[in-house]
Amino acid sequence: MQQNTIEQTSAEQLEQILQRAGLASAKWAQIPAAERARIIEQAAAALAEAGDTLVAMAMEETNLPEPRLRGELKRTVFQLGLFAETIRDGACFDARIDHADAQWPMGAARPDLRRILIPVGPVLVFAASNFPFAFSVAGGDTASALAAGNAVVLKAHSGHPKLSQATASIFAAALEEAGAPKGLFSVIFGTASGSAAIEDPRIKAAGFTGSIPGGRALFDKASARPEPIPFFGELGSNNPVFVTSSAAAANAEEIVDQFIGSFTMGAGQFCTKPGTLVVPEDSNFTQILASKELPAVHKLLNERIEAGYLQTLSQLKAHEGVEVLAQHPEAENDHIQPTLLVTTGEQLLTDPQALQEECFGPAALVVTYKDEAQLLEIASSFAGQLTATICGETGDDVAQLLVILQNKAGRVLWNQWPTGVSVTYAQQHGGPYPASTVSNSTSVGTAAIARFLRPVAYQGFPQDLLPAALQDDAEGVRLLDGQRQG
Repeated sequence: MQQNTIEQTSAEQLEQILQRAGLASAKWAQIPAAERARIIEQAAAALAEAGDTLVAMAMEETNLPEPRLRGELKRTVFQLGLFAETIRDGACFDARIDHADAQWPMGAARPDLRRILIPVGPVLVFAASNFPFAFSVAGGDTASALAAGNAVVLKAHSGHPKLSQATASIFAAALEEAGAPKGLFSVIFGTASGSAAIEDPRIKAAGFTGSIPGGRALFDKASARPEPIPFFGELGSNNPVFVTSSAAAANAEEIVDQFIGSFTMGAGQFCTKPGTLVVPEDSNFTQILASKELPAVHKLLNERIEAGYLQTLSQLKAHEGVEVLAQHPEAENDHIQPTLLVTTGEQLLTDPQALQEECFGPAALVVTYKDEAQLLEIASSFAGQLTATICGETGDDVAQLLVILQNKAGRVLWNQWPTGVSVTYAQQHGGPYPASTVSNSTSVGTAAIARFLRPVAYQGFPQDLLPAALQDDAEGVRLLDGQRQG
């Protein structure tokens, strides 16, 4: 339905967009970082100014409530500004200088070497459905790619096409008005255009947030090109939570309430939703959960997501050893309302792939474990995750569990809940596959800029031919051989 409200990008239009992006990217990369920062900040201000119009459009297309959308737009504007601040500081470009040293201990003289990160070139970004601002048109992938010095071609999500077109129009116009090269940011529509763009040699990297099947198909295309490119995909995550025996004895009621709030937040449509709660079988966790009245949630984003949620939930319900533990009264007859399922550790370990599948929506699976040995076995059974959480007490011996989880997830939490992903300097939003296609990357936080930069070393060049940050008299650069320069 919504897919037909915006004209799909034709092959001729895509060719023009990619040609302009290539030219604009080369020009943008040569603009000083401080000037790029100013331009990005001006474009962010334009989005904030258009907030009333954009939020109203988002409410029509996504079923998300106004307070959530206003908060998300605020986050979007903030992260654009944070990336502007990051490149103005300059440390993200990791400039390193080794002066020539005839006495270098290696046995041969060390040449003059100077290394810095430079933009990769035009970046293709696939927008997400569940965050129509923060992970969409002017979201984190776009912000980090532009800040790094690259043009962006944004493939709009079919779930909110009108909002995507409006946001893109405001954002692109503001960039150009502030002094960015024409064609620096463009939006395309349609599955065919996205597929064609990722195979085009002018695209040098791609960012994606979405499902495992869709992300894997695009990852394979990016890898199969004559010139393979990096594909930074955030795919699927179950985000398991592990409750120790002492925490269950001391704080069961509080943990239950916080868990319910987390897995139903945003109608369960967060990639960090805790999808599995692992609790001691000799605790009263399941009784407390069964006694709780689950909160009503708003409609899911669109009919496709609703259908996928109901299908996955139905498969989980039908699995041997899985029972309904609690559900909202309206969850009967396939209405979209919260549902809690329960099973045992033995059942989970018998068929982990099926029982750990992400159910995108307001559902979660409670798993009971017999002892610490089984708890560790359950933790080891999970594939890569965005997050993993331990609910424990001071003095709990969770060293082995933590070792397992830090090798499974990009972010490990202690007595906190994963559904808040702060946009900050130390954030990590990515993990081993299938959470991400590149496990050492993040799509949130200032480290996300590194995805769209690559290193170049300059050997023996005269000062006037070096990038400004690598010159000996560069303002703000303190020269310490072999160390990173600010």
